[in-house]
Amino acid sequence: MKSVGKNLSLTFRAEPDSVPVARRSVSEFAAEAGADRLQVDAVRLAVSETMTNAVLHAYSGEPGNVYVTAAVVPGELWVLIADEGRGLEPRADRPGLGLGLALIAQVTDELAIVPRAGGGIEVRMRFDLVRADRVTRADPGQESPARAAHLRGQQQYA
Repeated sequence: MKSVGKNLSLTFRAEPDSVPVARRSVSEFAAEAGADRLQVDAVRLAVSETMTNAVLHAYSGEPGNVYVTAAVVPGELWVLIADEGRGLEPRADRPGLGLGLALIAQVTDELAIVPRAGGGIEVRMRFDLVRADRVTRADPGQESPARAAHLRGQQQYA
């Protein structure tokens, strides 16, 4: 893992074995940045889904690279995952129900998917680093979308 101050920069092959390594690396970085357990879970899920999409859909033939960058700015964690593949194209030859992007959108505080000038896409995810001790329980509006989505999921399975 290459962590420079408040930044993390990793390159992976777009292969299934890369998904858990990226997930673990970015989750650990998020925890070190001050994310609480629920936020780390949201980061873990979003990174896993995004990396899986890159592995399954970005390249045809030989796998290319997937670039993962995480950075901390005051009160926020940004995670960028980029590839140099085919971009967002419908793929009848690949598995999946197409629910990954909706799931990512639900657990992040901001999501953007943008084409890269050299080909491929970049998924930009923002997570608010709001610790539980700073969230006032009297005002549930203080909770970030990622925290609220996670809590809704917990309530469904309780």
